[in-house]
Amino acid sequence: MTLPEGITDLTPGKLASVVTYLEMTERPAPRATTAQPDLTLALHDAPSVEWYRKLYRLVGDDYLWFSRLVMDDAALSAHLCSDKVEVWSVQKDGADLGLLELEWMQNGDCELSFFGLSASLIGGGVGRWLMEHAIDRAFAREITRFFVHTCTLDSAQALPFYIRSGFAPFGRAVEVADDPRLTGLVPAESAPHIPLLRG
Repeated sequence: MTLPEGITDLTPGKLASVVTYLEMTERPAPRATTAQPDLTLALHDAPSVEWYRKLYRLVGDDYLWFSRLVMDDAALSAHLCSDKVEVWSVQKDGADLGLLELEWMQNGDCELSFFGLSASLIGGGVGRWLMEHAIDRAFAREITRFFVHTCTLDSAQALPFYIRSGFAPFGRAVEVADDPRLTGLVPAESAPHIPLLRG
């Protein structure tokens, strides 16, 4: 489908975002990171759906993440148990406050599926520290490319952060979806910077 030139009105209850796809085909030179002595990275082998969704919501509700919330429990559990998927959390004082999810594809690609921090961890170099770990993990296996996508519902810092990390933009799309605050997937008070239009 090709969108017409100009402005396209959305039906009530819908959101539209511009998605940018980015990739790297070789490991970039490592970037200096700030030590994070109060934080640890934990790999979760086959985490439970309940634990995963709790962390996913903590990190993603204010950006209206919903894709893992609409997956049924069996499909999400199978995904999380796959040996092609790694789920890491950033922990502080035993609490899980950041999410990193990687998936290796049969075609040789690795996807940075989810990457995010709770508001309490944003700033201070934690994102760069976590990204360097993500890149190390991705290229620890033989891959042809490492890719990610972000959209205009995400933090305004996300796209320039990915580019600084070594990803190059290669594609763009428009995504139209139901506002997850109206469907009950995400609390209505989430993402106050994005107007909630009930129609």
